[in-house]
Amino acid sequence: MKSRSESLIRLKKFQVDEKRRQVAQIELMVNDFERMAAELDQQIEIEHTKTGISDVAHFAYSTFAKAALTRRDNLLASANDMRGKLEGAQDALAEALEDLKKVELLEQREHHRDAAEQLKNEQADYDEIGRLRFRR
Repeated sequence: MKSRSESLIRLKKFQVDEKRRQVAQIELMVNDFERMAAELDQQIEIEHTKTGISDVAHFAYSTFAKAALTRRDNLLASANDMRGKLEGAQDALAEALEDLKKVELLEQREHHRDAAEQLKNEQADYDEIGRLRFRR
């Protein structure tokens, strides 16, 4: 019985670790997308300063700036999508942690029950020894 519960605890711990890795990976991706978008913003500002044209509708607006704006918008949209996935991953992590706690509590209860049963058996043995000694 113990090996089954220990295996279950190991499995739950593995699942928690995997969920943590997923959360960390998604957070890293969101941060990378936001960092790249900020870098593109800086490049766009430099291009605006260099050309002197910041109106996107202007006929002479920089094609580099247009492309950078599109890439930045795509990165920010991806970051927003990943935030949604991050919430889901965080929820899954919380659920996995709850499952692990439940299994650990069950293991602890089982351990206490086994210890109490062992003490009860030992006490019965001592009582029997006492009765045998008393009869002599």
